[in-house]
Amino acid sequence: MAGVFHSSLPMCPGSARGSSLLGLLAAVIAVVLVLGRTVESSTPPRPVQVGLASWYGPGFHGEETASGEIFDQREMVAAHRTLPLGSVIRVTNLENGRRVTLRVIDRGPYGRNFRKGTILDVSRGAARRLRMVRDGLVKVRIEVRKLGNR
Repeated sequence: MAGVFHSSLPMCPGSARGSSLLGLLAAVIAVVLVLGRTVESSTPPRPVQVGLASWYGPGFHGEETASGEIFDQREMVAAHRTLPLGSVIRVTNLENGRRVTLRVIDRGPYGRNFRKGTILDVSRGAARRLRMVRDGLVKVRIEVRKLGNR
């Protein structure tokens, strides 16, 4: 008989085989839901910002930063107005795709560039790697990799 399913065991909802299959399916769904929630809750979403970045260097080289560290314009560091000091961020130049990982050790940007809408100041060393020294201001994406504690 084509198209008809034959089995020696009935597939009625009240049968032993039907009940055990439904029970197994329910258990699998429950495990998937619990694991899905566990994975989501153990890895919080990474904050992301998009905006303009500028760079700073020569005038601040050797000066103390908001974190108490001495600023070295060649290091991979940045200034952000609100992220906790010590935060580790990944900055992507959205104009050319180049990326760097930086530590937030200072506060800023301030002044003229802040009024233009900048959300981040990077060291000259970081600006070189991002290939933004000549442009001065570029659109970037900031992804927080690790929040600092200060």
